[in-house]
Amino acid sequence: MATQPHVLVAEDNELVVTAMQVLFEETGHRVSTAPTIVATVRIAATDPVDLLLLDLGLADGDGLDVLVQLKERGTMPRVAVALTGRDEPEVVERCRALGCADVLLKPVPARELLARTRRWLQTA
Repeated sequence: MATQPHVLVAEDNELVVTAMQVLFEETGHRVSTAPTIVATVRIAATDPVDLLLLDLGLADGDGLDVLVQLKERGTMPRVAVALTGRDEPEVVERCRALGCADVLLKPVPARELLARTRRWLQTA
């Protein structure tokens, strides 16, 4: 049996976290969740992540700080995707510069998120 892909959802909105956790667990993924930068870095540093879904507005600061810290530690996920409510070119540019494979504008329909997840994990 193949290992379940590990999805880390870095999000501080409990409703979004619950929805993503159910969605990914029901489709055969192992899911971890973290509401803060500190918790996200701790999980990613100790349990390799296949897909990081990263909210840019976490409770303790800019979600992109997660990527800076993970790069410094050498523990980047296979694929990092930013989730944001801000559709601004400079935000997208900064996300890509820090290693995001994609930047999605919230809310993201579940079907689209799953389709993109399959593509991201196949090409990573």
